[in-house]
Amino acid sequence: MPAIARGLLLLFVFTIPWAYSLDLGEPWGNIARILGLLVLLAALPAVLQAGRVRRPGAVPVWVMALFLWNCCTFFWTIAPAETLESLRWSFQRMMVVWLVWELAETPRHLRALLRWSLAGFAVLAVLTLADLRNPQALLEGQMRYAAAGQDPNDVAHFLDLGMPLAALLAISEPRRLGRWLALGYLPLALAGVLLTASRGGFLAGMVALLGCAAVLYCRYPRGVRGAALSLPVLLGALALSLPQGIFERLVTIPEQLQGGGLNQRWNIWTAGGEAWRRAPLLGSGAGSFVRAARTPSLDTAHNAALSIAVGGGLCALLLAVGIVAACARSAGRTQGSLRIALVGALAVCLISSLVATVEESRSTWLLVACIALAGRLAAEQPRELAQCFSGGDSL
Repeated sequence: MPAIARGLLLLFVFTIPWAYSLDLGEPWGNIARILGLLVLLAALPAVLQAGRVRRPGAVPVWVMALFLWNCCTFFWTIAPAETLESLRWSFQRMMVVWLVWELAETPRHLRALLRWSLAGFAVLAVLTLADLRNPQALLEGQMRYAAAGQDPNDVAHFLDLGMPLAALLAISEPRRLGRWLALGYLPLALAGVLLTASRGGFLAGMVALLGCAAVLYCRYPRGVRGAALSLPVLLGALALSLPQGIFERLVTIPEQLQGGGLNQRWNIWTAGGEAWRRAPLLGSGAGSFVRAARTPSLDTAHNAALSIAVGGGLCALLLAVGIVAACARSAGRTQGSLRIALVGALAVCLISSLVATVEESRSTWLLVACIALAGRLAAEQPRELAQCFSGGDSL
């Protein structure tokens, strides 16, 4: 039963980045929701068969505390229906932390999780590139592209997260083919991020590429220097081959940062700040941002900290900070390239959180789960973990 549960977990992880591109509608939902339920159903008997529940570490405890606090906000929420829906989705997103913590036992399991995650990110990148051939997009003169059913900003965030992990696998996969495939993700992801025309995603992508360079430099310094020199040429080639509107939007980044309103986000943040001041300690109820801030129904907070603070107050915000601190500590327990890659991915997530509600993404909680697992393995199996991510032969 544990083997079945782990196999389903890998499939679940694989579908997380592109789940909304395969949505079966109610009552089934997207493919990740279906597989998540199957993993949960398989994990429960696996835990019963083992006769124990693994002792939770700091990260799972903080995550559980945040979820329970969000549940408590139902008693004073200003939007009961929205809070109930938010709790349902929060459980589906956060449960990946417990599933990974309970089912993964060895460094090889961690590497398999990263491998299947990267495969999912690659599928998302391919689906985004395929949108270039969408007849409707061509007819309407579309400027931003994304996989079907996905938001361009979310796509950029997901692809950015995969970059440091790709660099890690490029030096730690035992087979040369696996290393080449991991390296191949980097230009694919960069093209995908550019196609989304997400300004926040582009900036986070540059940070992700720096993380990749830091991971790869220790083993392939000459190759990293060559790639750095060729990056302007690659970007120039993409500028000529991709739709012109994409780069016209990206070059407005300095203007937006200097007071252009950040595409109306400043108004949303101001309204969110007013909503927080009305309920600073306990919040207005999980998932109640739109109602509390009185913004249009399709808006989000466009800032993870603000979204959490409005919904759960200062208490929820402190719990979220605890999760980040516990993740940083877990990543710090690891060594070498693994530490650099995990810290790089965490940095990308934090940068993205400034302009996006990343706490509403399964990919964010998957990263949290992998960081927590890596920290635990660094304490329990340090030698095996170092060997698993030490790298193989030269490319």
